[in-house]
Amino acid sequence: MKLCRSLLVVFAASLFGGCAVVDGLLPQASPQYQVVDSAQPANRYSYNDDDVVGDVRVVIATHEDTLPALARRYDVGYDEIVGANPGVDVWLPGAGTEIVLPTRFILPPGPREGIVINVAARRLFYYPVSEPGVVLTFPVGIGRDDWATPLGAATVVDKLVEPAWYPPASIRAEHAAKGDPLPAIVPPGPDNPLGRHALLLSMDGYLLHGTNKPAGVGMQVSHGCIRLYPEDIEGIFADLPLGTPVRIVDEPVLAGWRGEQLYMQRYAAIEADSLVEVPAQSGVAVRPKHLRRLDEVRRGIAVAVGRGAPRPDPLLQLVSVN
Repeated sequence: MKLCRSLLVVFAASLFGGCAVVDGLLPQASPQYQVVDSAQPANRYSYNDDDVVGDVRVVIATHEDTLPALARRYDVGYDEIVGANPGVDVWLPGAGTEIVLPTRFILPPGPREGIVINVAARRLFYYPVSEPGVVLTFPVGIGRDDWATPLGAATVVDKLVEPAWYPPASIRAEHAAKGDPLPAIVPPGPDNPLGRHALLLSMDGYLLHGTNKPAGVGMQVSHGCIRLYPEDIEGIFADLPLGTPVRIVDEPVLAGWRGEQLYMQRYAAIEADSLVEVPAQSGVAVRPKHLRRLDEVRRGIAVAVGRGAPRPDPLLQLVSVN
């Protein structure tokens, strides 16, 4: 398998040397997604030797649905569901509208241990020690541009239940300037932005925590901390041991293997004059001009690439590229 995969890496890298591969992609008759009618979120996967987990799913909206409500129900983030459904009204998608759930993920490069957070994807990947070969993945809210979540390595040094929040002076000053002063201590309760569970990191002042504003999960809205849906952090809180390593990365373009098929995924615009190497385990170096095909697909959706790979189903394609 490793020899076969190595040969495929060389083969795939050569394919991206020209545009003919785009024109030569083969169509696929069956849809590349799964229509679901239950409220069961998809967040636990076995990965074995694969770099790709999950599948794109589609849910049919009802009259009462909103995109934020569907995002929480199916455990995806706000930016993920909006990016996967261009042109759909956030608050009134409409009864009968097909809503794409971008629940196929390429695992971030690097060691598969502890917690890995890809800020570009607004997503956390947790590899529990108690379940080798399993990954749990959850959407996260990250820091705003002026309060960017720091990249790097850390560990979980404490686990807090019903934490109080001690807003730093910089945040208190910001709120005071807006006419919304904060107390020195915000006690546990519905007004506490940390929610009911928090993981204190070795990065000074930073936590992974729940939230009292779940609609912000999956967006750049925090002061640098990483927020999860309350049910997501509660679900891993008891199992997660102190000392768990945490690695925060920024990987806007990913590539990885599922069996013999290479997949690619993007979460941001691609610079035209730089070389993108994605990721280490794929061994494929691709020039951005050869990634333009990813602009044909709704943002954040992992798609099969290479000779013989199917074109994305029309439901997953963009009507236009902005």
